[in-house]
Amino acid sequence: MPTQAAQGCRLLSLPPAVLEYIWPAHRVVVGLRVCTQLRKDLLVHCSSIVLVQKAGSTLIECCLSEDFRRFPVTMAVSLKWTEKDWAARLVRVLGECKGLAHLDLSHTEVDDEGASEFAGLLRECKGLLHLDMSFNKICSEGTGRLAEALRACKGLAYIDLSNNQIGAEGSRLLAGVLGECTGLAHLDLSSNRFGPEGARSLAGMLAGCKALAYLDLMGNEISAEGAGSLAGVLGKCQTLAHLDLSSNGIGDEGAGRLAAVLGDCKRLAHLDLSDNEIGAEGARSLAAVLVGCQVLAHLALSENAIGAEGAGILAGVLGECKELEYLDLTSNGIGAEGAGRLAVALRGCERLAHLDLSFNEVGDVGVMVLAGALGECKGLAHLDLSENGI
Repeated sequence: MPTQAAQGCRLLSLPPAVLEYIWPAHRVVVGLRVCTQLRKDLLVHCSSIVLVQKAGSTLIECCLSEDFRRFPVTMAVSLKWTEKDWAARLVRVLGECKGLAHLDLSHTEVDDEGASEFAGLLRECKGLLHLDMSFNKICSEGTGRLAEALRACKGLAYIDLSNNQIGAEGSRLLAGVLGECTGLAHLDLSSNRFGPEGARSLAGMLAGCKALAYLDLMGNEISAEGAGSLAGVLGKCQTLAHLDLSSNGIGDEGAGRLAAVLGDCKRLAHLDLSDNEIGAEGARSLAAVLVGCQVLAHLALSENAIGAEGAGILAGVLGECKELEYLDLTSNGIGAEGAGRLAVALRGCERLAHLDLSFNEVGDVGVMVLAGALGECKGLAHLDLSENGI
């Protein structure tokens, strides 16, 4: 049962059924073990807060009082403040956390006003390493305030502002600062609709991010123009391992521009160009460079239009991708002919563990051909051939 501690609230290890009884599901992020202290003044003003100690949880790691300096306090940020000035109140509390290194405010409905409040906090967090403000309502104005504050966070390594509304102007303001974060390794700005103009702004600063390993710009409508801007600098990102440009409408032209430089990204292990209107010509451009991506393990080209021709072109090089473990060609209209061409190549993909060819109209004939080849993929753990007219 919960017990009141001198400095806050302590919840002992409880089974989920008991937690559900004490705090209904709509107020609780269920964790099997809840054993962290929290100051009373936070509980007074919060209508929903849960402390969890569980791998993969969304956490803020800090020390909330002098008494707990030697203990990392983990706080799940599913805060629904009961008063309008919740951001200001939280900023005042977190302002005591002089060693704050990890700040996660995702899914908290922060808008431009809230972002301005947190900007004041960030100016004092000179040791901040990890910032997550994804899935909020931050527009260009709030992004600008945050960007200026981040100038103080020289050691920032992780930034996630995905699923906001920063737009082209916000992207420009952010790019002007991120170039100074020389240790930045993880940047996620997906689903912000900043278009080709925003991509051009970001391209200008990427060359300075010498440690960048993870870049996600999914769903930003950058088009072939934006892909071209990025291509101009991606070849210089020698540490890049994860690149997601899915759902951007780059087409064959954009795929061609990217392909021209991806061969220089020697550490690239994850490439996602799904939902980009790429056809057989784009597949041809990519195939020419995939041979040089020696560590590529994850390739996603789903929801494009490569057809049987594109599948055949890719088949010609897949056997050279010795590290390939994940291949997604969902919804590409490859048909039985394309399936047959892929079957020959897949025999050489000894490490392949995940294959998705769903929604491709391969039919019974295509499946029979694939079956003969996939039997040699000893490590295959996931196979999806659904919606193929079988």
